[in-house]
Amino acid sequence: MGERVADEMRPPTVVTLTMNPALDITSEADVVRPTDKIRCAGARYDPGGGGINVARIALVLGASVSAIFPAGGASGDLVCRLVRDAGVPFRRIDITEPTRESFTVNERSSGKQYRFVLPGPRLSIADQARLLDAVRHAATGAAFVVASGSLPPGVPPDFYQRVSDLCGKVDVPLVLDTSGGGLTHVRSGVFLLKASVRELRECVGRELATEADQLAAASELVDRGVAHAVVVSLGSQGALLATAQHRQRFSAVPVRTVSGVGAGDAMVAAMVVGLSRDWSLTESVRFGIAAGAAMLLTPGTAACARDDVERFLGIVPRAEDVNVIRA
Repeated sequence: MGERVADEMRPPTVVTLTMNPALDITSEADVVRPTDKIRCAGARYDPGGGGINVARIALVLGASVSAIFPAGGASGDLVCRLVRDAGVPFRRIDITEPTRESFTVNERSSGKQYRFVLPGPRLSIADQARLLDAVRHAATGAAFVVASGSLPPGVPPDFYQRVSDLCGKVDVPLVLDTSGGGLTHVRSGVFLLKASVRELRECVGRELATEADQLAAASELVDRGVAHAVVVSLGSQGALLATAQHRQRFSAVPVRTVSGVGAGDAMVAAMVVGLSRDWSLTESVRFGIAAGAAMLLTPGTAACARDDVERFLGIVPRAEDVNVIRA
């Protein structure tokens, strides 16, 4: 099996790269206990991985998209079928090892969610080169490239810096959402970096106990040239935005959560769609918060509904400017 390219009539607005896609399996049980067999009721299968989720939701929000990812084995075949069924054009890079599976169990008695994530297949140097070539080809004429998700075994931690350098050469802004070594080894060239507080803490190597600490750390990444803008997602507390010109605080939209899986990816998707419409960063982050809230209403990693996103956008509070005192 070779590389497969979905036909498109025009260049996509948003190109996504998922280095470690997954077959997301979601089920539920009355109680989750150690040692006992857990009898689960039914199963939902969704294509997963950061970039794939971003592409699915950006498509729902009206953007033209193209998803690039490696896939192998029966699980990879099913991921591709599910992506195709979602209407997302994609390019599959065939690999030898099977695509990973991720398993989520919702405990009905408590409302808690248990998530089990496997490390993923090992990608060869040749696999990595073909993925970069696919990004280079797809990015021509695109408005944004989004690299989202973890790096699988065999991929060096500076891989996303190589993606950033590639995007710089073809003059396409890069939006990055990752963690671990894939994040800490990024040095420059990212247009928009989205990070949780934990991921931001990994970047700067210190505790970030207060909002002021978090904004100062985000501003530090901007000052170092890692990213033009940094968005810090705070879950139910909203988000923070730092650029060289200003820092802002955004409040969240309170919703009753069905599943928290994919909310961050929905946020990234909506921010990129907003930017592709020439919205300001501030308005794009508000759109991202609305999409993240809408995603909380969906089971598994099912894509949120566009009507919900638009409805929540109407009630996302306006951003507040925040001053940062530097040490």
